[in-house]
Amino acid sequence: MEEEKIAQGTYDFRVMREKGYRYVDKTALLYPLVTRDGDGFFFISRPRRFGKSLMLSTLECLFRGERELFKGLAIDQMDYDWTPYPVLHFSFAGIKTETLEAFKVDFRRCVKKVLVEAGCQWNDADFPGANFDQAITDLAKKAGKPVVILIDEYDAPVGHALADIPLATAIRTELSNFYIQIKENVGDIRFMMMTGVTRFTQLSVFSALNNLTDLTLDERYATLLGYTDEELEANFGKTLHRHAEVMGLAYEDYREKLRWWFNGYRFSPDCEDKVYNPYAIGQTLGALKRRFVGTWIRSGTTSAVVNYFTNNQLAEKDYENVEDVSEEDLDVCGLEDIRPIAMLYQSGYLTIKDFQDGVFTLGIPDEEVRRAFNSQLVQKFTEKKDDQYRNATCRALKQADFDTFFGNLSDLYAHLTYGSTEKRVQEFSFQRILYVLLTSSGFFRVTAEDRQSHGRADLVAETPERIFVFELKVDGTPQEALDQIKEKGYAEPYRHSGKGVHLIGLSFDGATRRLTGTAAEPLA
Repeated sequence: MEEEKIAQGTYDFRVMREKGYRYVDKTALLYPLVTRDGDGFFFISRPRRFGKSLMLSTLECLFRGERELFKGLAIDQMDYDWTPYPVLHFSFAGIKTETLEAFKVDFRRCVKKVLVEAGCQWNDADFPGANFDQAITDLAKKAGKPVVILIDEYDAPVGHALADIPLATAIRTELSNFYIQIKENVGDIRFMMMTGVTRFTQLSVFSALNNLTDLTLDERYATLLGYTDEELEANFGKTLHRHAEVMGLAYEDYREKLRWWFNGYRFSPDCEDKVYNPYAIGQTLGALKRRFVGTWIRSGTTSAVVNYFTNNQLAEKDYENVEDVSEEDLDVCGLEDIRPIAMLYQSGYLTIKDFQDGVFTLGIPDEEVRRAFNSQLVQKFTEKKDDQYRNATCRALKQADFDTFFGNLSDLYAHLTYGSTEKRVQEFSFQRILYVLLTSSGFFRVTAEDRQSHGRADLVAETPERIFVFELKVDGTPQEALDQIKEKGYAEPYRHSGKGVHLIGLSFDGATRRLTGTAAEPLA
C-alpha cells in the first residue's frame, strides 16, 4: 500500500496535488455550485481552520481550467466544461486592525496586490472599492468572460477588532463599501464564493445581494468542509492503523477515542452527519504521537472569545446542553450586543447537537474543545493566568487528597465575581464552575446532572481508579448533601465498578457566594 503523505503546514490545492499530499475529494459537492447558471453567489460560515482556504484554492484552480490537477477526482468524470475564467482571490485573514488607519493601509495593500497580480490597473487616488469595481469591469471586458470572485475570511478584520466596538463598526463600514461593488457588477461576475467564521448580517453584502445563497446550514453541504468517518477511513486508513499501534490500542478502541477527541461537528439541522476537524486530523496523523493532544485549539486561543464576555454571561450556561436556540440566535446582528451563544457557536466552541420543533440544542463538539474551553473559563473565573492551580487542584482530587482539593476549591470560589441572588440559579452556577474545572484537566470523565432512578446526582467525576459523586447545597450543610446522595442512591450504580467510590458534599453561603462547608467519605 502506498504511503499516505499527510499535509500539516500547507492547505493549498495546487501544492497538495503537485506534491502528492492526501486530498479528501469534495469536488462532487462543488460540481452543482460551479455549474449553476446566473445565480452563482454563495456564502458559507465555518470555524477557523476548517478547510475554507483549501476549498477556495480548489475553486480557483477549477475556474482557471487547470484540469490536470483534478485527474482522478470526481469532477474530472463529470460534464464540467473546464472553461478558464479570470479569478480575483482575496484573503483578509491577516489584515491589521490595531487602529482604523492601520486597517485602511493594510486593506489597501492587500486589495492592490490581488488586483495588480491579476493584471488590473491601480489608481492610488481611489479607494479600494473603486479599484475593485473598475477591475471587475476591465477583466470581464478583456477576457470576454465574466469574473470569478473568491473571498476568504471576509469577516476577519471585524472579528479581530471586537474588543473595541467603535473600531469594529468603522472597519465594518469600510468593508461594506468594498463588498457593495459585488452587487454593482453582478452582470460581470460568473461565480462568487465568500467564506468566514461569523455571519455579520449588517455587512452590506448580505443586504445588497438578494441572490446570495447561504450554504451555512444547508443539509446538502453539511459535509463540504471537514471529514466524515467514511472519508477518514478511505483516505487515511493505513495511517490510522499505524497510529493505533503507536498508541497501543486495538483499532476499534482507537477509532472510538479518535471520534471522542475530534469528531463532533454537525453543521445542519436537517443532516445528522458529523465531521472531524480537518486541521486536527492533519496534525494528529502527521505527528503520530502516543496520546491525543489539542491541535486545532492551539492554533488560536479561545481566550479572545472568552474574554469578550463577562463572568455573569459565561457562568450560568450548561455548554454541554444549550437548549431552545433559534436560527436567529446564531447570527450576529448588532456589534454592540453580541450574544455569547452566537459567538461561541460560530467560532466552533459549540455545535449542533439536536434540532426539534424549530429550535436547536447546542453543545461542545469534542474533547479537544471541551478541555481548552473549560481551561480558559477556569482562568477567567479565578483570575489566574496559568494551569498550575488547575492541575494541582484536579490532581489532588484524582489522588483522593481531599484536604488539598477542598482548600484549592475554596480559593476558586472566593475569586468568583459573578452570581445571581436566586438560590436555584446559584446552585447551578456553582455546579458549572466545578464541572468546568474538572473537565479542563483531562484527568476525569465528568457527568453533570447524572440521571439516576431516584433523581440526579449534581456531578460525577470518574478516573480509571476512582469515582467521585458530588452533591451541592446552597444555605445547607455538607452533611445534608451526603445524606441526599445516600437516600437517593446516587452512588449505587458504581458500587460494583471495581473502583473506589467517594461521596462528596459541598455547601455554599447564598449571601457571600463562598464555599463554606465540605465533607467526603467512601461509599459504605
